[in-house]
Amino acid sequence: YLVFVEVKYRRTGKSGNAAEAVGLQKQKVICRTADFYRYLHRKGEDTAVRYDVVAIDGERIRWIRNAFPHWGGI
Repeated sequence: YLVFVEVKYRRTGKSGNAAEAVGLQKQKVICRTADFYRYLHRKGEDTAVRYDVVAIDGERIRWIRNAFPHWGGI
């Protein structure tokens, strides 16, 4: 797998939790960036890709593997 990881931190829950900060629009940006990386490094669609999120809320750390699907394509 080629794994892309988005790390989000929230000191308090005032503005929501860290995982919620990776909404659909952010996911699409991450996927477009991943597509560009794959294009530059000649990694075709046969290369398995996974999107993880590391959500840090205060002292709590959660690693969410395969947090969202790929939006788009090379």
